[in-house]
Amino acid sequence: MTAKSAAAAARATVYGYPRQGQSRELKKAVEGYWKGRVTADALRQTAAELRRDTWRQLVEAGIGEVPTGAFSLYDHVLDTTVMVGAVPERHREAVAADALDGYFAMARGTQEVAPLEMTKWFDTNYHYLVPELGPDTVFTADSARQVAEVKEALSQGHTARPVLVGPLTYLLLAKPAPGAPAGFEPLTLLDRLLPVYAEVLADLRAAGAEWVQLDEPALVQDRTPAELDAAARVYRGLGALTDRPKLLVASYFDRLGEALPVLAHAPVEGLALDFTGSAAANLDALAAVGGLPGKRLVAGVVDGRNIWINDLRQSLATLGTLLGLADRVDVAASCSLLHVPLDAAVERDIEPQVLRWLAFARQKTTEIVTLARALTLGTDSVTAELSANSAALASRTASPITRNPAVRARSKAVTDADGRRSQPYAERTAAQRAHLGLPLLPTTTIGSFPQTGELRTARADLRAGRIDTARYEERVRAEIREVIAFQEKTGLDVLVHGEPERNDMVQYFAEQLTGYLATQHGWVQSYGTRYVRPPVLAGDISRPEPMTVRWTSYAQSLSDRPVKGMLTGPVTMLAWSFVRDDQPLAETARQVALALRDEVNDLEASGTSVIQVDEPALRETLPLRAADRAAYLAWATEAFRLTTSGVRPDTQIHTHMCYAEFGDIVQAIDDLDADVISLEAARSHMQVARELAAHGYPREAGPGVYDIHSPRVPSPEEAATLLRTGLAAIPAERLWVNPDCGLKTRAWPETRTSLENLVAAARTVRAELHTS
Repeated sequence: MTAKSAAAAARATVYGYPRQGQSRELKKAVEGYWKGRVTADALRQTAAELRRDTWRQLVEAGIGEVPTGAFSLYDHVLDTTVMVGAVPERHREAVAADALDGYFAMARGTQEVAPLEMTKWFDTNYHYLVPELGPDTVFTADSARQVAEVKEALSQGHTARPVLVGPLTYLLLAKPAPGAPAGFEPLTLLDRLLPVYAEVLADLRAAGAEWVQLDEPALVQDRTPAELDAAARVYRGLGALTDRPKLLVASYFDRLGEALPVLAHAPVEGLALDFTGSAAANLDALAAVGGLPGKRLVAGVVDGRNIWINDLRQSLATLGTLLGLADRVDVAASCSLLHVPLDAAVERDIEPQVLRWLAFARQKTTEIVTLARALTLGTDSVTAELSANSAALASRTASPITRNPAVRARSKAVTDADGRRSQPYAERTAAQRAHLGLPLLPTTTIGSFPQTGELRTARADLRAGRIDTARYEERVRAEIREVIAFQEKTGLDVLVHGEPERNDMVQYFAEQLTGYLATQHGWVQSYGTRYVRPPVLAGDISRPEPMTVRWTSYAQSLSDRPVKGMLTGPVTMLAWSFVRDDQPLAETARQVALALRDEVNDLEASGTSVIQVDEPALRETLPLRAADRAAYLAWATEAFRLTTSGVRPDTQIHTHMCYAEFGDIVQAIDDLDADVISLEAARSHMQVARELAAHGYPREAGPGVYDIHSPRVPSPEEAATLLRTGLAAIPAERLWVNPDCGLKTRAWPETRTSLENLVAAARTVRAELHTS
């Protein structure tokens, strides 16, 4: 590759960056504000310092254009709702009284007012707050935060590019507000919304922004001709504005397909496209539409969602091809780096050989800068970087860490019969009812109970060597005794041990399976102030010894009521980990399923009659393009059945899913062949129950009646009302009563009251059924 002229020098950039800070300073500041320990001014100061440090680090690394507006105190889609003035009616009083408290009320709710619904951001594990729009929605521009941040960056001497959720994606992510007429589509509000975006763009230009990025990831999904026409109309309209910055329209997570010519021919100055994974198809598609003559292309050639090092030579080959397809080519990650941890260099417990294979946000930034330099000055300018990269890639390929012949032989020997229960559901359910003896509308929880400060302290003390294993395990046993006693007193029918020994529902298992690596500082935002440390799936998977049997058996010894064994399912183990990219996901899923199958069988052998295998990620991992879904659902449902099909007919298999749109995977839920499924339903007002009924779902289900992602406590009457709504769709003999999700993030006082109210609601509705 020859050097390009200085006038066409490639610029390195990113679309977004981890928000939390090296020590999760943002989480601590926000939660401190909620508890009254941190003032609003102090919270804003912490946020400003984090933005300043991030921009400085990016620029020092060689990033030539920093993003603004991508930072958020809670969620960037909620920030967009504020920017366009689409505050729901029930929150307007709170927002008017105090903008910051009103913002958090929309995110978390209050005892008096329910929050916005929360669901997954496309096929990631990030959750966004769903906009609520109706025919009466009036949009008004409020660009204060966006303008302040671009001025902030400019004042620090940076070249700043504001990043906004695009108007089309915003409307396509929205839902009809409560009370909206049946059939109302938020997209019909487009003509009302565009003038607001025009006003925001003018404000950003006046603030000094040369470019503004409008993110339109919704366009990588299958879109109707009407939606594609709307996209063309959006960018014809915004492109025709005279008082605006240059527009960079970004789309990522998959190939653009039929939307690519719409954007390529739009009167905007640039496109930012993903060229990783299945989105590599954008390369040929871009050539087919004649490229982007006279426009800027920001090429996402570094994977922004996984943590493996980039193949720099392969990326340079892609960039070399792209040079002939646009007026200028800049280099970026495929999407915001929000989805990866901050810095691999701070990891101390990962072998140095393996650490060479990993790239977190800071390492990906270095890769982007290296590629931009090679594109500008030629490959001779990065000879050392290319040599080190090739050596690290070869090291990973040759490492015995990645391959276990025994695991591969077992996976290859799996037959169709291994993924089928010995009896059909109709026969199993009779055996289970006789064995368990549960009442109508049985009550249970999803699995976890609050992780108290004492528990976290004990875990930290164990890691630091301040207490020994025996003292730590006694703390765990004491917590289990308390949880079991509370559930019995409250009147729950199927109990759980509360998972006090677990740091995370994926990490806990990953630390006990061969082939996984755990990080110490690899935090990634899931929603709001909830951060997780996804483990790294580096090699073939096996289970050396039982992982949960001891604690489940101990809990069962404390009660005559059934105690559920609790496991995380194979698809979720993949979705909430950083998966290996050197073999098909289906093969990795099968390996994990076989390891979990051993655990399920050992739980049953120990006397556990109810076993829950959670798969909340089944929907979020669904490919964004319909053409890719059948193959995914085939191996995903097979992996679940392989995990659960080795048990007796009278052992009841549960699964759980939450905070996703389930309507388009109901058949896959059916194909899991679980005996009972519990699902999030409180914020969506039992929508999933109606979807199950429309499908004719034949098994037992527990649509949640308690929203655990809000601190508000539902009254018995509120829970009973939701339960009656569920009964309109699911017969009483197949309906369970449970919260939306696990209770790990909640405090004990609200948990106690909420579960007492849940049980009271179940008793009330049972009595109504018996007297009707």
